Amino acid sequence: MASSPARSRYSLSTRLTLALLALGASAQASELPPPSPVSTTSAAQGRPLLSLHPGSARPGDPVMVAVRGMAGMPNGTLAGRPLRFFAWGDGFLAVTGLPVELAPGSAMAHVVGPSHADGAPVELAGTLDIVEPGYPSRELKVSGKYVEPPASVRTRMAADRRAFAAAFDQPFTAPHFAQNFVRPRQDRITAPFGDRRTFNGKLSSQHFGVDIDGDPGTPVMASNEGTVVMARDNYAAGKTVLIHHGANLFTAYFHLSRIHVKNGAKVTQGQRIGEVGGTGRVTGPHLHWGVKADGNWVDGESLLRLDFFPTPPAMASGETRPNAR
Repeated sequence: MASSPARSRYSLSTRLTLALLALGASAQASELPPPSPVSTTSAAQGRPLLSLHPGSARPGDPVMVAVRGMAGMPNGTLAGRPLRFFAWGDGFLAVTGLPVELAPGSAMAHVVGPSHADGAPVELAGTLDIVEPGYPSRELKVSGKYVEPPASVRTRMAADRRAFAAAFDQPFTAPHFAQNFVRPRQDRITAPFGDRRTFNGKLSSQHFGVDIDGDPGTPVMASNEGTVVMARDNYAAGKTVLIHHGANLFTAYFHLSRIHVKNGAKVTQGQRIGEVGGTGRVTGPHLHWGVKADGNWVDGESLLRLDFFPTPPAMASGETRPNAR
């Protein structure tokens, strides 16, 4: 799709969106490469099993921690952060997001739970390789209104922050979806997740979303099943839809021209929830698509690579397959 000069500047304003929301508070294609290999460790052959997917990840990526062979709900940590497990398939699963500040190296996963054999506690451990993200850094000169919002809008921005906090404060449940995630629209990515920006030498920000090109009025679809927890016009994010997918996993859709859903609505994957626009702090029409996993903004492109419904291993004669959920 051809792009006008104004639309080529999306990266500037969209990177400012989350920075503006945080002021005053104490905050490509259509084909994807195959997922990285899963790393696994277990206490012993035939005992409970821990697996990490992907086996290597960047700071800012979502990660799944799966456990099989335990008699009850496990608990654990990844890179020192608590994991929240839920029953999934024939075991338990936790979905978390790696902080963008995490240093490359190794991150340890520790999980404890009861074994099937005698119910005694069993400890599992695994190592996740954290690779260099390669996020670029740039210094930009922009209008002062982008760096220091006028006093006339600070009250509104404070209300926006409260609204976002309330929307993200949802009870923890198992996932609400029965299929893997998809992009909310198919078009050119104009700004990837993770770009670092310094504005006028003093306001540092990072782009916590994926900017997807689009003409005003073109449809924006839900990336997966879930519940709408925000349908609101915000100062920086513009007309916004937030969807909770369960497991403390959210998708965000910023700068819409129109919203087609209401707060509390149940949506299905591919359902039209809004239209591309240029509302909020933007320089041209586009969709800012964000993903939040367990309290951290993560790369939506990496979420697309996660397989929540892997093909079960071949069964021996006489075995029965458990329900998928």
